[in-house]
Amino acid sequence: MSFSSLNDIEAAAFERDGYTVVRNMVPAQRFGELRTIATDHLSQLIAPIEFEVDVGYPGAPVDVSSPGADTLRRLLQAFARDEAFRLWALDPEVKRILACLLQTEEDLSVSQCHHNCIMTKAPGFSSVTLWHQDSRYWAFDYENLVSVWLALGKEDKTNGCLRVIPGSHKLDPDSGRFDAAMFLRPDLSENKSLIEQAITVELNPGDVLFFHSRLFHAAGRNLSDETKLSVVFTYHQASNKPIKNTRSARFPSIVM
Repeated sequence: MSFSSLNDIEAAAFERDGYTVVRNMVPAQRFGELRTIATDHLSQLIAPIEFEVDVGYPGAPVDVSSPGADTLRRLLQAFARDEAFRLWALDPEVKRILACLLQTEEDLSVSQCHHNCIMTKAPGFSSVTLWHQDSRYWAFDYENLVSVWLALGKEDKTNGCLRVIPGSHKLDPDSGRFDAAMFLRPDLSENKSLIEQAITVELNPGDVLFFHSRLFHAAGRNLSDETKLSVVFTYHQASNKPIKNTRSARFPSIVM
């Protein structure tokens, strides 16, 4: 879907597939500014930061003494990092699209607890993210949130772009199909047949992926020689409150 056809976005298509891509939504000057700021924060190791070794996904360094232990995974708390990130998170066009996709006229909020980061997939020691639904790690009154993923550079199979399973946000697999970390177990036949339906979401800089919190998605390692950068925020209706005393309620959401 192109930026020029935004007025033709149909919530029914998003409801069917669980995601949509808006091509060329962000002009070069703007995503270039965001990329420059992100690169600067990376080079200065401005906290808070998550390292690959912190999560221990497949391909990540085993411990802090392993080669690549200093490989960054995410720059956390993007909203608080710079005014440019705040302006993007609260962008009126983002709000308009979200209202369409969520089919709501009520206030929308950006979560400061989930995503709210610059994703950094580095070459060499980047990890594999297995198949999962974000909602399984979050706690809100109802599982109806949307994440907005802005590509700050090219994202393809080589550098570990996202893969998604269209329509999987409507599924509610039983707990036995997941491992202890709530990833789909690839050894089960019913999961294999589901994963076979996956498609690759390749993005150019300035493209924006909107995806539902229940959509199954995964990502491979970065096999290129350049770091892949993306800005990701997650949104919910103001009436959809985070559950008290959970990770989802650590920081207040920001009303758009």
